[in-house]
Amino acid sequence: MSIPAKLLTLADRLAAPREVSAHCDLMCGVYDPAQARIEAESVVACAEKYHASDDAVFRDRAIFIKEQRAELVKHHLSVLWTDYFKPPHVESYPQLHDLFWRAIKQAGDAKKSMDPEVGRELLSLIEEISEIFWATKKG
Repeated sequence: MSIPAKLLTLADRLAAPREVSAHCDLMCGVYDPAQARIEAESVVACAEKYHASDDAVFRDRAIFIKEQRAELVKHHLSVLWTDYFKPPHVESYPQLHDLFWRAIKQAGDAKKSMDPEVGRELLSLIEEISEIFWATKKG
């Protein structure tokens, strides 16, 4: 005899075996390279503001904020790489491994540099990742 679903407790429903299938860790919809892009835009802006100021305290804060944002870029790219992209994507886009490696390395370089061009190069790599990401979302 089975128990009607409306009489099951939450614990019973959570413990019940289920088979699910998902492309990514949380049924998609939560990953977006825009998170990395926004942080990378902040990296560029902080570097530009640093060079536009002669206030030592302001410049110190610009460095600190830029370093935080560059670390967030690394985080967002790593999550996108490890949680969203799967082996079939690498088959379709064999440059993914190298592209992510270069982008994460570039975020590290942007963290160490106050040259806005280093941040712009990071944005360019994120754009390449974004194009592939959106192509896979359509497919």
